[in-house]
Amino acid sequence: MADGNRFFPAPRLILAALVAGVLAGAVAVYVSESGSGNNAPAQVAVGDSKDDVACAAKAERAKTVAAAATGQIAALLPADPPQSLKGLAFNSPDGKPMTLADHAGKTVLLNLWATWCAPCRAEMPALDALQNEMGSDAFEVVAVNVDAGDDAKPKKFLEETGVTALGYYRDSTMALFNDLKTRGLALGLPVTMLIDSEGCLIAHMNGPAEWSSPDARRLVETALGKSD
Repeated sequence: MADGNRFFPAPRLILAALVAGVLAGAVAVYVSESGSGNNAPAQVAVGDSKDDVACAAKAERAKTVAAAATGQIAALLPADPPQSLKGLAFNSPDGKPMTLADHAGKTVLLNLWATWCAPCRAEMPALDALQNEMGSDAFEVVAVNVDAGDDAKPKKFLEETGVTALGYYRDSTMALFNDLKTRGLALGLPVTMLIDSEGCLIAHMNGPAEWSSPDARRLVETALGKSD
């Protein structure tokens, strides 16, 4: 098992390394002294589509799963209410357009990151470790880079941070981040969302967390129904 502390710097080191980043205007970077993420703002009203209605009915499930977020990932919040994220769009590892609906049948931990985001650099090896240990036909960490420009800097970033298990998902347009911001889910980077096999948002977090910790593994097991 991965030792979370091996990947994630001490909180005071994160704070010392934290620098403001600018991407397509201004996007704030979030970090807390506990090493976990910050709470997101109050969510906007979700739609009344068939998918949103079906997801909203999972409110109790969202609370149950989020209750398993303790310790290193205690800042994870239950979706209130759960909403459909099937339409979130980005590019696949082979560079082709896709949506979250293409991951139907699989629970997804969706993370948005950028090369200039110091907390992203700190947590990327932990996300990679979680994917390496728990990635399967039923679960995937989908880490989406949102840098503007070409692929050179993001790919160098992944090489520098020792990432080997994560797929290279990408959105250079800021459309994905702005969609989540409009929904009241994204304050800055990193932002992470737990999405069930039907594309419903179950829980979310703004800021970094120790995703290679036993706490994170228990959360994934709960989301997959292995510890109910």
